[in-house]
Amino acid sequence: MKKILFVLCLNFVSVGYAQCISGDCINGKGTYTYPDGCKYVGEWKDSVMHGQGTMSWANGVNYSGEWKDGFFNGQGIFTWKFQEHGEIEYEGEWKDGKKHGQGTMTYAEGDKYVGEFKDDMANGQGTFSYAYGGKYVGEFKNNKMHGQGTF
Repeated sequence: MKKILFVLCLNFVSVGYAQCISGDCINGKGTYTYPDGCKYVGEWKDSVMHGQGTMSWANGVNYSGEWKDGFFNGQGIFTWKFQEHGEIEYEGEWKDGKKHGQGTMTYAEGDKYVGEFKDDMANGQGTFSYAYGGKYVGEFKNNKMHGQGTF
């Protein structure tokens, strides 16, 4: 199973030149920009991202979905864009900023994992389908095929 590094905005809770450029970034809907090019558009509660929103990074990475207390929580789509590898996407459930629950990870070359995630890794029952046609259905532990399964 492939491993993807989770990259957050370095100035996620930034001060200084980070600023609310429109709307209500305290308790409402607003747009907030960060010095390194990150931009959040969405709902706020007590000056923290909370509700529906989209965070866009300057390097083309994007998250759109539910937030709770400043973290990805609930349903959301996270897209990584790599110049040399194309686009990788995770769509599914999040908990405290980590992939957690049911989700689908789709890789640029066509491989796909559909199943359970826990603490940002494939854990539990799932199906890994390879672009060339092979498929593993079974148990996963820490992003690896582990336990009962059929290849």
